[in-house]
Amino acid sequence: MFFFRNPKFGSATENGLHHDKVAILDAGSQYGKVIDRKVRELQIESDLLPLETTVQEIKEKGYKAILISGGPNSVYDEDAPSYDKSLFTANIPILGICYGMQMINSEFGGSVQKKDIREDGQTAITILEPTCPLFSGLSKTQNVLLTHGDSVDKIGEKMKKAAVSSSDIVAAIYNEQMKIYGVQFHPEVDLTENGKQIFSNFLFNICGLTQNFTMISRKEQCVKYIKDKVGNNKVLLLVSGGVDSTVCAALLRYALNPSKIIAVHVDNGFMRKDESDKVEKSLKEIGIDLIVKKAFNQFYKGTTAIKKPGQMYSLETPMLCNTCNPEEKRKIIGDVFVKLTNEIISEMNLKPEEVVLAQGTLRPDLIESASSLVSKNADTIKTHHNDTELIRQLRQQGRVVEPLADFHKDEVRALGYDLGLPAHLVERHPFPGPGLAIRILCAEEPYMEKDFAETQVIARVIVDYKNKLERKHALLARVTEATTDDEKKELLRISSSYEISATVLPIRTVGVQGDKRSYSYVLGLSSQVDPNWNDLIFLAKLIPRILHNINRVCYVFGGHIQFPISEVTYTHISNFTLSQLREADAIANEVMKLTGTTKQIAQMPIVLIPIHFDRDPANKVPSVQRSIVLRPFLTNDFMTGVPAIPGSDRLPLHVLGKMVNEIMKVEGISRVLYDLTPKPPGTTEWE
Repeated sequence: MFFFRNPKFGSATENGLHHDKVAILDAGSQYGKVIDRKVRELQIESDLLPLETTVQEIKEKGYKAILISGGPNSVYDEDAPSYDKSLFTANIPILGICYGMQMINSEFGGSVQKKDIREDGQTAITILEPTCPLFSGLSKTQNVLLTHGDSVDKIGEKMKKAAVSSSDIVAAIYNEQMKIYGVQFHPEVDLTENGKQIFSNFLFNICGLTQNFTMISRKEQCVKYIKDKVGNNKVLLLVSGGVDSTVCAALLRYALNPSKIIAVHVDNGFMRKDESDKVEKSLKEIGIDLIVKKAFNQFYKGTTAIKKPGQMYSLETPMLCNTCNPEEKRKIIGDVFVKLTNEIISEMNLKPEEVVLAQGTLRPDLIESASSLVSKNADTIKTHHNDTELIRQLRQQGRVVEPLADFHKDEVRALGYDLGLPAHLVERHPFPGPGLAIRILCAEEPYMEKDFAETQVIARVIVDYKNKLERKHALLARVTEATTDDEKKELLRISSSYEISATVLPIRTVGVQGDKRSYSYVLGLSSQVDPNWNDLIFLAKLIPRILHNINRVCYVFGGHIQFPISEVTYTHISNFTLSQLREADAIANEVMKLTGTTKQIAQMPIVLIPIHFDRDPANKVPSVQRSIVLRPFLTNDFMTGVPAIPGSDRLPLHVLGKMVNEIMKVEGISRVLYDLTPKPPGTTEWE
């Protein structure tokens, strides 16, 4: 559903009805639009505004409360985003989230520092002040999402400490009389279990707002937008077959005369096994005839021009088949899609200015790509193929229609059902537009910076805590200073129960830590016996908090890793690597389908990595084997999420075992890994 002023109520003052409004000041958070959504779900009108919006403007427009989002910056940086300092003396209730709390603390004379400990992921906080109105009705311990590197060191004058994290870091501050509150965690995301109650306490108990912002069908709003945007033009839609483009296609068909719609499926060669045939068939079921265009060579040998930081001019990238950098891969693929649309328009003898490009772009795509449509302070996590520079140029020309750009994945599914689409289309697992190309980690040489050896040693201290504690290991303090007493007890118990090996892999994956992009090491855990999966999940949450240069932790099936991994298998996108990944992906999805577990998992990327685990380093013959990663992921909004725990109802052990055994039969596969990482610090996809 979409929240906006119901026509029957007229204006804000007509019929005596007044809509209380909230201003959300955007500091660049990955979750800014999620805050907006949560507020509107509570039937309060809200607007996402630039952080520097003045108090005068806020008052003139009648906002009754202010929310300040998180962001990737540090409040003490010289180039920190600017804001109106009179916000905090304007007598308007304020709730600052993450960066927003640090702003509040600094304004009241407190200090913020980057500490050795960073917190990324779902964790427990303790409420110290049960009388704090923000936490009214909540128990003393709350599970929340923390994701930050900077922390409050000294609390500002007039502020009280309301909550602390398990690491004894300030998690909430407030001044009840001034109605100013700050939380270090993110109440807007699903991983903060009682976040909606916290917002409710702020909006209604503290601010005294009234719930009268009603809802109407989002479908009708989308239809009006499409008609206004398309006008008399034709619309060309690239249909991948995924949920987003399928719902977009159904919306266009609902809103426009079918003769105005040109639906094209581009087989870029990076699709799943038999995917293009399935897409064509499924779209015909809902009355959409596709033009299918095979374009593997155009993508495989595709290039684009990009400008890197510090450069004055754009430079041509290598061909996609020779590219390792994940951002360059994504930009090449996105721009080749645009070039193909121009070819199609030319082939159909149409005028470019009379054709608009339709995309199933979602809000998370724009957020992660740091699009100016959603924020000017956000950090680029990864460039989505539907938000490259060429796409942005088309938007500026008014030639792009994106009816789902304000939606999250669960909302798209609800809209799909509202449009009458069948469940097997609506409930399909998301599959990225660039397809398998960004699920092949390409590498020509190992990634081993100066910190590699030390990272390896500290990782081993963590998993072998008992023995390292007895021997008073030289780097033990790096672990003890970053963990609580309860966490030390857990490490002691786990390391006393069975032996776990930790191996840093010389590859990098994309993550999101503290609202910033990270591109860091992967850690592999292995054991000779069947693991306790809850123990592994505990380690996967803890390790990136201690070792900030690790953003992903996996379990490696097949017994202890015998040798240090110091090399990679030379890997580019090729027919062979695509066939390896395509077969493994088909096996995993077929096992899930046959066992009825597909619906239990929100998404399951299958990833090919350039690692050969069981090759003796003394062997001078270059490695030729690679490994497969399973990433079963649980989420509603795809902004945050957790891995499915093997052995749970969502993923029974016999199902996982069958996947692993069958994938190991694929030619050239060394091992199978299981991604244990929540988001954050690891993104859903690896690239």
